[in-house]
Amino acid sequence: MIRVAFDIGGTFTDFVLHDGRSGRTITGKVPTTPQDPSIAVVAGLRELLASAEIDGGDLVAVLHATTVATNAVLERKGAPTGLITTEGFRDVLLIGRQKRYETYDLYIDKPKPLVQRRHIVEVRERVAADGTVVTPLDMASVDRAIDAMVAAGRETVGVALLHAYANPEHERQVGERFRQRAPGIAVSLSSQVSPKFREYERTSTTVTNAYVMPMVDRYLKHLEATLAEIGCRDRLLIMQSNAGLASPGVARDFPVRIIESGPAAGILMCAEVAKSIGRKDVVTFDMGGTTAKLGAIDNGTPAIMPTFEVDLVRARRGSGLPLNVPAVEMQEIGSGGGSIARVEKGMITVGPDSAGAVPGPMCYGRGGTLPTITDANVVLGYISPDRFNAGTMTLDVAAAIAGIETHIARPLGISVKEAAWGVHMIATTNMENALRLVSVERGRDPRNYAMVAFGGAGPLHAARLARRSGVPQVVVPNGAGVGSAIGLLQATPRIDVSTTRVLRLDAPDVLSAIADLYRKLEAQARSEIARVGQSGEPQWSRYAQMRYVGQGFEIHVELPGDTLDADYPEKVLAAFQEAYLRKNKFVDEQGVVEGVDWTLVATKARQGDVGIRVDEWSASTVSTIATRDAWFPEAGGLVLTRILDRAALADGAPLAGPAIIDDAHCTIVVPPGDTARMNAEGHIIIDIAREDCA
Repeated sequence: MIRVAFDIGGTFTDFVLHDGRSGRTITGKVPTTPQDPSIAVVAGLRELLASAEIDGGDLVAVLHATTVATNAVLERKGAPTGLITTEGFRDVLLIGRQKRYETYDLYIDKPKPLVQRRHIVEVRERVAADGTVVTPLDMASVDRAIDAMVAAGRETVGVALLHAYANPEHERQVGERFRQRAPGIAVSLSSQVSPKFREYERTSTTVTNAYVMPMVDRYLKHLEATLAEIGCRDRLLIMQSNAGLASPGVARDFPVRIIESGPAAGILMCAEVAKSIGRKDVVTFDMGGTTAKLGAIDNGTPAIMPTFEVDLVRARRGSGLPLNVPAVEMQEIGSGGGSIARVEKGMITVGPDSAGAVPGPMCYGRGGTLPTITDANVVLGYISPDRFNAGTMTLDVAAAIAGIETHIARPLGISVKEAAWGVHMIATTNMENALRLVSVERGRDPRNYAMVAFGGAGPLHAARLARRSGVPQVVVPNGAGVGSAIGLLQATPRIDVSTTRVLRLDAPDVLSAIADLYRKLEAQARSEIARVGQSGEPQWSRYAQMRYVGQGFEIHVELPGDTLDADYPEKVLAAFQEAYLRKNKFVDEQGVVEGVDWTLVATKARQGDVGIRVDEWSASTVSTIATRDAWFPEAGGLVLTRILDRAALADGAPLAGPAIIDDAHCTIVVPPGDTARMNAEGHIIIDIAREDCA
C-alpha cells in the first residue's frame, strides 16, 4: 500500500510518499513551475521515488490537489465561453442579486463576469417551476444559437434554461444538438452540473464549470500522460472541494467541483490532528506562498457548506461568484509568503498580488525586484537563510534587506527593521480579519478553539495571530510544511449529488416523494463513485436544505440514515427543529416545514494504514543549533534568540519563548511569553500567554 500525494501551490509543490506496510513516510518540496506544473511534478516524484528506492509501478494511488481551476477563475484565464439561456432571461447572470455587499458604496465593485453579454444567446422555450412545458423547445432557435457560438469562436458553452432542475429534457436536447452540429465545443448542462433552483446561482455555477472545463481537461490528460511515463498509469485521484476524492473523469466533467481542491486537503489533515490531541473544535490556518486560508472544524468534523463564493471583493460575503457545489468552509486572502509589500498613500499594504514561484521573493535570488512577506521575515531574523526548505535553498539576506529598505523603509522614513515589522504585522492583521469571518461572525468563540497552523509560512505567523484573536493554543502538526499533501492521504472517495424539490413535510405523499428522489440520487451517485475504481459498498449520508414555509433562506440539516419507513417524515422534522434551534436559538412549534434541496453523499472507506508520522526523533538528538538576533518588540526589539531544530523538543520538555524552531519545510516562531512543547505524536503545541488572551 504505497501511496503518494502532491499539492501544487502557487510557489511550491509539496509531496508526501507513505508506505502503509512499513509506516515509512518521505516528504519533499520543489518550486512550482507555473509555465507547466507537470515539470515540477515529475521532478519531485522522481526525487521522491529515488529516495524510497521504488518504481512508479509500485504505487497503488497518486492523490492530487490542484489550484488550476481556482487560478483560471481568479486570473480570468479560462476558455472562451458562451451561455445559452431561455428567451427573456439573457441578463440573469449579469444582474445577479439585488442585495449589495456594501449598501452605501456608490462605486461598488463586482467580479468581472466569466462570459460577456454578446456571447449570451437565447433560445425559445419555457418550462414552469413544476416541470410542466409551457413553450416547447424551438430547434430552429437552438440551431441559430449554435451557429452564433461557432461564429464567435466559443470553445465551451454553458446551458442554463429556466427551471431545468424540474424538467431537464430541453437542456438534454440542446446538448445533443451541440454534439451533432458542433462536437468540438464542450457543453455544460445546468441540470447535470447544478440541478437546483435560484436561476442566478445555478447559471453562475454552470458557466464557471464551462469556463474551466477545457483547461482542466487538457491539464489532467497531460498529467496522466506524464505519470504514465514514470510507470504510474490509471492511479490518479483528484481532491474535490468537498474534501473527497474523485476520478479524473468526474473532475473533467464537473471541474467546478475542484475549485477549492488544495485547501480541502489541508482541512482533512487538521481534523486528524485535532482528534489526536483530543480537541473537537479547532480553527485551521494554512499560509503558503500565495495565499492564506482559514477554516474551522466543529465537533471533530470539517465544516462543509452546500454553496460557496469565489473571487470575493475585499473578502466581503456576497461579493463573489456563487457556486452551488459543496465545499469546506474557508476564508482565503492574498497574504502568502510571496505576497508583495508596497507603500500606498503613506501606508504599508500587502498583497493580494504575489511574486509566486517565478521570480519569487527577492531573497530567492531569482530575479524578484519587489519585497514580500518572506523578505520581511528574513530581515526580522525569523527564517534561517541556510536551512530554508530543508537546506535545499540558500536565501540572499542582503537582497531582502535592500528590497525592504528601498520600497518600504526609505519612503516612510523608518528603519529597515521597523519597515519589515510593519509588513509582518499588516499581513498578520489581514489574517486576523479573515479569522474573524470564520469565527466570531459565524458564532464561534475563538477562546474555545485551538488553532492548527500549517503550510510553509503558517507556523511562523500563527502564535501572534492566535494572541491577537484570543485563541489560547496553537498546534503545529508533524509535517506542517506539507500539510495539504498529508491531508490528501487522509481523504476518501466521495460524491455529493443534489436536486431541488420543494416538499412540505405535512403533505400526504411526502414519504413516497422523498423515497423517489433519493432512489434517483442513489443511481446517479453509484454511477459517479464507480468511476473511482475502488471495490466495496459505499456508505450513504443524507442532507437537506430546509426552512419554514414562507421563509426565503434555508438551513443545512443532516437527515437520519434510517430506512425510509412510515415514521421518516417525523424524524426529518425532528432533525430540522434540532438544527434550527442550534442555529437560531428558538423553534416555531406551529410552523410548517419544507425541504428544498435534497443531497445524498456516497463515500468509500479508506484503504490501508492512515497512521502517518512524518519524522521520528530521539530526545537526545540536537539541542540549540545557533543563536542570532531576531526582532521581538514584546522583549524590546532585537533579541539574541535561540534557534533550535524541531528534534530538540522530542523529550517533551517545555520551551519558553522567544525561540525559533527550524522544521524541514517551515519555521515556527515562539514569541516571548508563549511556551512550546512536543507531544507524543510529534506535534508542537504552543500555549499562548494567558494574560494576552482576550
